[in-house]
Amino acid sequence: MTEPLSVLVVEDEPLIAMMIEDLIDMLGHRLSGTADAVAGALPLVEQGGFDIAILDVNLRDGPSWPVADALREKGLPFLLATGGHVAPPPAIHADAPHLAKPFTLDTLRTALENARNA
Repeated sequence: MTEPLSVLVVEDEPLIAMMIEDLIDMLGHRLSGTADAVAGALPLVEQGGFDIAILDVNLRDGPSWPVADALREKGLPFLLATGGHVAPPPAIHADAPHLAKPFTLDTLRTALENARNA
């Protein structure tokens, strides 16, 4: 069995955030922290201490691209989670793996495994 991942969740919908937290736990991984806005996520990225982030594209204080930029600068992998984002991401994040909402335990498991092995 592989080592559990420590996961940062950046999601502005409380019910979706709780669902993601439950799925992370069910998969045997550990929640590192949560944020619901760019302003709250950037200090958590700076602090570090997690292996991967699940990043909602549209947060309550705007698009999450500044968070994605900070994650990329630190060399930390992330999944872009979105159910309604239609415009393509900025070119620098075009290769970031996507996690389409709504997702299941199996799709989250696969996305996390793929990100770990990338």
